[in-house]
Amino acid sequence: MLVSIITPTFNSEIFIKDTYQSIKSQSYSNWNWIVVDDCSTDGTVKILESLMLLDNRIQLFRNITNLGAAVTRNRAIEKATGRFIAFLDSDDLWSNDKLEKQISFMNETKIAFSYSAYSIIDEAGKDTKKIIDPPNKLDYPTLLKENQIGCLTAIYDQEILGKCYMPLIRKRQDYGLWLSVLKKTPYAYKVPGVLAVYRIRNESVSSSKINLLQYNYRLFREFENLSVFKSVYYLSWNVLRKIFK
Repeated sequence: MLVSIITPTFNSEIFIKDTYQSIKSQSYSNWNWIVVDDCSTDGTVKILESLMLLDNRIQLFRNITNLGAAVTRNRAIEKATGRFIAFLDSDDLWSNDKLEKQISFMNETKIAFSYSAYSIIDEAGKDTKKIIDPPNKLDYPTLLKENQIGCLTAIYDQEILGKCYMPLIRKRQDYGLWLSVLKKTPYAYKVPGVLAVYRIRNESVSSSKINLLQYNYRLFREFENLSVFKSVYYLSWNVLRKIFK
């Protein structure tokens, strides 16, 4: 069963080879890597073009203008032909048994949406000794209280769910996608093990928690169509979870 791996890129020349290597090293080899470049100005595209000569499982598409992560990811999802849709950003990594374990878990349990725990490294690749270990299962109301699904760990089965796209919002688009998926299937389930490595970058959009909370509120109001009261309620949960982590 083919897995389509979704990766948006923008000026990722420092990290993109390592990201590819973590995909190439997968014990599960039935994948294609769909990369959409959002008008990089560095050597990202040249690196990807050189990798394509060595590996025909790579598909590269380029935006004509800079469109942002949501549109770029959605374009990759649109091009995806795999039964399973997986996500890996251009500076993150997977353990070499990630796909094998996760696809086996999903097939054996007949679930449509899964995720895993992941570890964190800094921008230079140093292990921070921190592991994000979410609950064993999540539903829509629980996820509204806090996004506990790391984008680099998520996989959904489009044979069951159809293609699911990200809301067109600059930040928190992955959170919006998980919420939309959990309207189609009751639960997302955690695969055992720490299967991915998230890189914290100094300029990353996730570096400002206050900024992210503002986008959470917008997501709740504009895309989830929650009332002001419910939006504030769930935003308060997000704040409390961040404080007591």
